[in-house]
Amino acid sequence: MNNIIEIEGLKAVVSLDPELGLLRGEFLGLNGGADFYADSIDRLRQEGATSLKIFLEMCAEKGITPYRQFSGKFNVRLDPKLHEAAVLAARAEQKSLNEWISGVIEDAAGH
Repeated sequence: MNNIIEIEGLKAVVSLDPELGLLRGEFLGLNGGADFYADSIDRLRQEGATSLKIFLEMCAEKGITPYRQFSGKFNVRLDPKLHEAAVLAARAEQKSLNEWISGVIEDAAGH
């Protein structure tokens, strides 16, 4: 993915903050905000490592679990026509809708 970098084993999404004229990084999968800014990718990685270290230290001090827990369940609302198309596509591959959607997400997420 073009806007994802890995720092200390965690993924962070990178975007441009046009108001500040800086790159912004935000870790994914944490229980709180640990965003960081820099003017280059190398510096963003450094700032990210520092931000993550501080975030993890604060969590340890406060007894907070730093990482989000995912249940593996979520609801999706679709246009009825798209829902029908997804069911037909799943059946064409002899899969349940859940299996088909899981495969589509897995492919799209690069896993």
